[in-house]
Amino acid sequence: MMSLQEDILDYGRRARLAARSLAQLSATRKNDALLAMADEIIARTQVILAANEKDLVEARSSGLSAAMIDRLLLDRQRLAEMARGVREVAALPDPVGDVIREWTSLNGLRIAKVRVPIGVVGIIYESRPNVTSDAAVLCTKTGNATILRGGSEAIHTNIAIAEALQQGGAWAGLPADSVLLIPRTDREAVRLMAEMDRYIDLIIPRGGKALIEAVVDAARMPVIKHSDGICIVYVDREADLDMAVDIVTNAKTQRPGVCNAIETVLVHRAIAPEFLRKLAPRFAEKKVELRADETAFAELATLHYQPLQRATEADWSTEYLDLILALRVIDSPNEAIAHVGQFGSHHSDCIVTRDPATAEQFLSEVDSATVYWNASTRFTDGGEFGFGAEIGISTDKLHARGPMGLEELTTYKYVIRGSGQVRS
Repeated sequence: MMSLQEDILDYGRRARLAARSLAQLSATRKNDALLAMADEIIARTQVILAANEKDLVEARSSGLSAAMIDRLLLDRQRLAEMARGVREVAALPDPVGDVIREWTSLNGLRIAKVRVPIGVVGIIYESRPNVTSDAAVLCTKTGNATILRGGSEAIHTNIAIAEALQQGGAWAGLPADSVLLIPRTDREAVRLMAEMDRYIDLIIPRGGKALIEAVVDAARMPVIKHSDGICIVYVDREADLDMAVDIVTNAKTQRPGVCNAIETVLVHRAIAPEFLRKLAPRFAEKKVELRADETAFAELATLHYQPLQRATEADWSTEYLDLILALRVIDSPNEAIAHVGQFGSHHSDCIVTRDPATAEQFLSEVDSATVYWNASTRFTDGGEFGFGAEIGISTDKLHARGPMGLEELTTYKYVIRGSGQVRS
């Protein structure tokens, strides 16, 4: 039996060979493979759900939170959505080969900047088994081989999904080893992948802060990541309060365990009492725990809101991933922008207002990957943006930011056509 290091290196060698063949495939061949993958996911529904049930039993016995179990859970509807997402990616235009820019130099050289695959993409992730499909499918569409390493909490599900994708791809003639999943959960595998710059061109960690920091510390190749999802809504003094309540309720409670759910609400002092009176019954129904500054705490206490705690400084920079929300009363849009800059994570932030000038100030000055005016942050998602799926949401600035779809999984090269020119 190979050691873990030998095993990981073997995955890298195999993926590198596959990437060379994948890069030459036509869009039609890749799309045929994706459609076969989608069909195989549906064909293996029972097998995948049985594997998922094993993971759920272990997750419950180990005391994982309800939010984490929701991330892990698959059912027939979620599997059908997974397959539909694969088909949507197949229907999207293939960016590989697109000419970004083309020109002729003074000496007659014809220069083209052309999109090409990155090569081998490593994905290290936790909890969500849908990442197995999303990552493999987006990489296949863009001609990249992928090496997947999921968390131990979803190992049975990840293996079952990967086997469906591999079998579907094989039937459609996809090069062997285009999609590889490391079936071992040793933590050392994360470090070994991150150090394997000979074979992996880009690594994308998706998970908690500890995982992301471990990858960043060890990586010898570029890393694209998002560190936290501390998303914030500012309710301005000119807000439509019913709209604000709807947006805040959706952004916090529709699915609290995801990175685009909000963790903090900032409320302008002029409308705070009325807004909180409208929000309290909606949040009480959902059993949202509020951690409020002194002004908001006093107002909520008169409404007998429960559960309610006084906010600490740490609450403004905490990603709860649960039905917990930090609440702060402020005096101006400038204070809201400053708060987002100090405590936010550059993920997704929103202003609710009827004042276009204030909205445009917020949209311009908040330096986040996605910035909203009068809409829930829950729309920060590759599918919602029309990408079919996403490989992650980057809060970095290079080379991708926000939901990462097909274009973000390509790089470019310059192709120069001459007629004998030499440089003097």
